Amino acid sequence: MTTLLRLQNVSLAYGVHALLDHTDFQIESGERIGLIGRNGEGKSTLLKLCAGRIRPDDGEIWRMPELKAALLDQSPDFDESATAYQVVAQGLGELGTLLNRFHQLSLNAHQAADLERLGRLQQELEAKDGWTFQQRIEQTLTRLGLDSETRVGELSGGWRRRLALGRAQVSDPDLLLLDEPTNHLDLETIDWLEAELLQFQGALLFVTHDRTFLQKLATRIVDLDRGRLTSWPGDYRNYEEKKAAALEEEARRNAEFDKKLAQEEAWIRQGIKARRTRNEGRVRALKALRAERARRRERQGTAKLTLETAERSGKLVIEAEHVSHAYDDKSIVRDFSTAILRGDRVGLIGPNGAGKSTLLKLLLKQLEPQAGRVRHGTKLEIAYFDQQRAQLDPEQTVAEAVADGGEHVTVGGQRRHVMSYLADFLFSPARARSPIKSLSGGEQSRLLLARLFTRPANLLVMDEPTNDLDLETLELLEDLLLNFDGTLLLVSHDRAFLDNVVTSTLVFEGGGKIGEYVGGYEDWLCQRAEEKSAPRPAAKSPEPQPRRQRAKTKLSYKEARELASLPAEIEQLECRQAALNAQIAEPDFYRQDKSAIEATLAELQELEQTLEGKYNRWDELETLRAELEAPV
Repeated sequence: MTTLLRLQNVSLAYGVHALLDHTDFQIESGERIGLIGRNGEGKSTLLKLCAGRIRPDDGEIWRMPELKAALLDQSPDFDESATAYQVVAQGLGELGTLLNRFHQLSLNAHQAADLERLGRLQQELEAKDGWTFQQRIEQTLTRLGLDSETRVGELSGGWRRRLALGRAQVSDPDLLLLDEPTNHLDLETIDWLEAELLQFQGALLFVTHDRTFLQKLATRIVDLDRGRLTSWPGDYRNYEEKKAAALEEEARRNAEFDKKLAQEEAWIRQGIKARRTRNEGRVRALKALRAERARRRERQGTAKLTLETAERSGKLVIEAEHVSHAYDDKSIVRDFSTAILRGDRVGLIGPNGAGKSTLLKLLLKQLEPQAGRVRHGTKLEIAYFDQQRAQLDPEQTVAEAVADGGEHVTVGGQRRHVMSYLADFLFSPARARSPIKSLSGGEQSRLLLARLFTRPANLLVMDEPTNDLDLETLELLEDLLLNFDGTLLLVSHDRAFLDNVVTSTLVFEGGGKIGEYVGGYEDWLCQRAEEKSAPRPAAKSPEPQPRRQRAKTKLSYKEARELASLPAEIEQLECRQAALNAQIAEPDFYRQDKSAIEATLAELQELEQTLEGKYNRWDELETLRAELEAPV
């Protein structure tokens, strides 16, 4: 392999902490490197350093002679009136400008002067081998599925991302740098992007929070954590295992260090006798320990997500009967029926523009269907997460948005100061007082979650909640939703998130048809493949056939994950049960206030019911696993 780029002892700081702190890093030809780290750690900044757009404060960056690097930003900048041809040609620099001029003139040459200019441009392009690159632009547009004269203003977000990738790739770069390439893309476009990048012959360095995308593409994971870059060869699953072990080891070393420092601090503060025999070498060593401790940058705290749950809804949450809706004669929803029950976690899958937000509005009775009816169950309390962030006033501060101008919020039945609550979502006091317009995309997503979780709810509606969230917060949100005892409607293009959270999916299949499937994204793919390969029945009376269930040979991903987590959950519940029983056994227990006694007894009764349910579920899953794994 050839080294394309090398960072040596590079430092770069914005504000108090270094984004890069005397860091070494290099990229070899043919590598596909996934760059991960928390929001605000400096991942986009590192991409810009590699692209040569900014310079480091200190250290050196070496590039292979004549290295061609192309950067695809999170939000590519386009001229709305430009054509697809013009945008892709921009990736060729000055030569692209010449080709653009020739292309436009060739389409509009009517006078002799135009033909004369066209001839001069043709000679100039021939001298620079311009026709080879002209062919490359046309091939790129064909691969993208775009007409050369399509205007940027006519394109959706997904098609704009395709166009931006074409602009980055047309120069055939040695190194392609991608910043959140899957953000706001639908599943079809993400599949297309993965296939494109797997065929790309150069090196890739990409930032993403899409775990499935990481697993499919990355041959190496690089972790940016507190200014340091750590390389982990192998795929994302390997990284997860090794990183967890490394963090445990770091915590152990820090604990040993802190213990030694505390012992030395105790020694230095001893009395007169100890001071007379003080070892000056030991004093110098203590000063060195203090300096090292001051330099240690603590790992940023983990977000703590808790949810304010409302009174349980009725068993039936939403029922739709033969619902249809269209816009401008385009069928969005056609003859759709479903029943959503308490505890269901339903994912909505479909291309951008298919009508997922419209279906949510129909199901929530925010929009009246043109045919059919929607019925709600009893005691519904709805909380809505909006991907457009329309709920946020950019002039408000973070604290004002969460506490509605007050100083306290109620979460999980407890009254808390808003600053303490926002600290759970990794907002410092200074950041909590900042206006919303100053927040990054990831911070705004965290703020929306903080607002959402203060609203008592038994029906959560989440429209693309995973955009801009870092991996740790994503996984915490997954755990929260898995433990939520209400009902969930979830729109997401994050395949791993869907697989880990939902129990069923509603899939937009074109022409207003919406299919309903058991399980998450991977389950839908399997069921769809089986339906396509199933033999067609002979033409008889059109009696509806029940949906065929998959022949399972092992537990599903969610079932296996649930089974693995049950022992720890049961142990935790049993510990709490033992503590409550010990509390009740205390001689003074029944001398307390009556309400406190009743609350403890009610908690114990509810805990025992929960435990019984967990025991039954554990037994059910173990039995199912044994049956599936038994030889036929």
